[in-house]
Amino acid sequence: MIYVDADACPVRDEVLRVAERHGEPVTYVTNGGLRPSRHPLASIVVVEQGADVADKWIADRIVAGDVCVTADVPLAARCVERGAGVLAPDGAAFTPQNIGNRLAARDLMADLRAADPFRQGGGRPFGPADRSRFLEALDRALRDRGPASQKIIER
Repeated sequence: MIYVDADACPVRDEVLRVAERHGEPVTYVTNGGLRPSRHPLASIVVVEQGADVADKWIADRIVAGDVCVTADVPLAARCVERGAGVLAPDGAAFTPQNIGNRLAARDLMADLRAADPFRQGGGRPFGPADRSRFLEALDRALRDRGPASQKIIER
């Protein structure tokens, strides 16, 4: 199963394209705003509005061998803890080896933003190279996953 944290996910179509090659079902989890899909492998779960409701829904259901697509670091940590493979939309893997550093960096950036409300900037723009890396990483994750999806390779 592939779970997609679908709100603001730039690779929703790519997930389904790769999933189709592997015959893998995809569940898109959203607070709303996604059009229903007629694809037989795709389902959409609309959760109630609220902070982290979609994240909680995914984290409560994901198991070892599943894959989650998310840019949300705390959700990624919960999924890694459950033994699932986790990919960011740019193809970067969240793994047991890097999740601690990723959480610490996220918390540091949040503290810096809170300390300086005029601080500008954010992440770099999402581009074609990111999309290509994601397609390759998801294909590899579905092809090579082991009992705890530990075979997702870090970039």
